[in-house]
Amino acid sequence: MKNPKNTSRASNSGRRVPLAAVVIILLILGAGLFGDKGALRMLQARRQKAELERQVAEKQDVNRSLKQEIKRLKTDRSYIETLARRELGMVGDGEVVYQFPDEKIGSDDAEPKQSPMSR
Repeated sequence: MKNPKNTSRASNSGRRVPLAAVVIILLILGAGLFGDKGALRMLQARRQKAELERQVAEKQDVNRSLKQEIKRLKTDRSYIETLARRELGMVGDGEVVYQFPDEKIGSDDAEPKQSPMSR
């Protein structure tokens, strides 16, 4: 006759092996997903790389346009004149500048103002 304790012990030990294997598999999967070199870190690194590449391309475009402007400033006298007129308000020889006051539209401006001396 078989001992009932022996059969329950055999079935329990059979269940423990798969449980241990499941725990080990879960640990490996967890490390694969969330570890230093895990899948989530790799996705984050790819996104960061793409963002950095975009920033580099943007900076290269800015550098290219600045180099073109430097070249124009060194060689193109009409460009320098245009900049001086626009940015610094400079005038050429023999030119006359007319300045007009800004007209303000409003109810107060419609009536002529009296100076304090004319009262």
